[in-house]
Amino acid sequence: MTGVLPVTLEKTCKVMDTLLETDKEYVAVMKIHRDVSTEKLNNALAEFQGEIYQVPPARAAVKRRIRIRKIYSIKLLQKKGKYVLFKVHCEAGTYIRKLCVDIGRILGVNSQMVTLRRTRSGVFSEAEAYKPYQVAFAYYMWRERGREDLIRKIVHPVEEALSFLPRIVVKDSAVDPVCHGAYIAVPGVSALSPEIKRGDTVLIQTLKGEAVAIAKANMSTEDIYRRRKGVAANPLKVLMKPGTYSYDTYTEF
Repeated sequence: MTGVLPVTLEKTCKVMDTLLETDKEYVAVMKIHRDVSTEKLNNALAEFQGEIYQVPPARAAVKRRIRIRKIYSIKLLQKKGKYVLFKVHCEAGTYIRKLCVDIGRILGVNSQMVTLRRTRSGVFSEAEAYKPYQVAFAYYMWRERGREDLIRKIVHPVEEALSFLPRIVVKDSAVDPVCHGAYIAVPGVSALSPEIKRGDTVLIQTLKGEAVAIAKANMSTEDIYRRRKGVAANPLKVLMKPGTYSYDTYTEF
């Protein structure tokens, strides 16, 4: 497989499992062992849009049990003889190799995946991707020539990678306690996304938009606005260094 692969650096490595849960987009080439009409192929692809059942392949690194995955969209791009080029936007954990086999079963023919390219992972698309030699060159220019412009185009803030998460913005006085692992209390909340539900994974941010922690919501948006006390969220992973927002860095009025 080729294509987009987000890479995390230093302390941001702890968000990788969160990024792995984001939706993906692929372009795949599938070979069918007997030619079928374009109409029949489009009808078969349409059957896989929505929730599907999958059993991971034998060589998969996960337990082989039935899993439900969602296909947001699947589209035929080109068909040439027995080779089919299609694009699929799907939930994380969808096995495209298995999808190709299952499409063949609907068509009544044997089929297999030939090539696969990931064109988007979460918020990052192929248009924003850089090749390894470009990263190496940008790093060299930064370390040896003092040029930061190239490396700044490649290295993105962690806040951008986590922009898909609903967020809870906390007051400056609540930042350092969260950095030390404290829960997010309702009085410390300044603003939040409108669609948060209890149990959702959320991003805790400062008033300046800096990432503080990844947390699990203990209340819905409606409950947080309605109540004057209680635990709004519990931190799962702290991203900001403790002491960044010490008592001297903010003033309460």
